[in-house]
Amino acid sequence: MLPKSLILSLVGVLLVTFSVFAGTSVLEGVAKDATGRPIKGADVRIEAKNFSKILKTDASGHYVTYGLPVGTYKVMLVINGQVKASVLDAKIQLDKPTQLNFDLSGKSVEKVGRSAVYGKDFMDVRVSIRP
Repeated sequence: MLPKSLILSLVGVLLVTFSVFAGTSVLEGVAKDATGRPIKGADVRIEAKNFSKILKTDASGHYVTYGLPVGTYKVMLVINGQVKASVLDAKIQLDKPTQLNFDLSGKSVEKVGRSAVYGKDFMDVRVSIRP
């Protein structure tokens, strides 16, 4: 039998752990180039008033960040120092993951909203690259 103080300590640690993860938000997505292949090592800049964060895409073009405060953000895909796509009004909600994908193979600049799947908000950005 475990001592009562050890059991109470474990219960306390579990409660603190669950309270830290409760109420968080997630922003994630994938960046693809003009041929539809994932973009590795691109910067994804997330900005709001008095806030800025830069993420890198991985080998599969994926990026993710946790714990963003609820609000509206400007999210930009930056490749070799140039902004290739941006969303000025990406909304982050409490306990509802937001997926924001960048697809550089589109024929026109458009923001394509899709219905939520499994509690996620989806937003695809297709950007034309004009010579």
